[in-house]
Amino acid sequence: MAVFRFSMQNILNMKEKLEEQEKNNFSQANMRLLEAEEELERLRRRLVVKEEELREEVSALADIQEIRTRENAVEIVKMYVRQQHLVVLQREKEVEVARQRLHEAMKERKTFEKLREKAFDAFVREENQKEQKEIDELISYRHGVQGIQAGKTAGMENA
Repeated sequence: MAVFRFSMQNILNMKEKLEEQEKNNFSQANMRLLEAEEELERLRRRLVVKEEELREEVSALADIQEIRTRENAVEIVKMYVRQQHLVVLQREKEVEVARQRLHEAMKERKTFEKLREKAFDAFVREENQKEQKEIDELISYRHGVQGIQAGKTAGMENA
């Protein structure tokens, strides 16, 4: 029996490698998103601490300079929180782009896998047809040989 060779196997291999790369990119984008979200959560906890320190200073009737210093610290941390929130949004967009690219790579790979399956099915059908033709020829040959032998024996009996 002949060996099946998919004419576009190198393309399928390339698509599989591209899909693997996109999986890695997606994974890395997710990791960056998780890191950004963790940083945002850390900044939010820091903000809570700074706001609590400010309330303590105000309630203790501390000097104005200390209260202003604490207010500035709260505002700075709020600014960091806003900036980090923007980073998280950007990372979410990156993850979505990576997800779409991965989805596209998977579709392309699946398309070539289906083409390979169809080519293999056609190959199997063709091989089966060749085999059936050989069987038919063998049967015809045997039938013809038996007919000739039967004719020879009948001719000898008549003689």
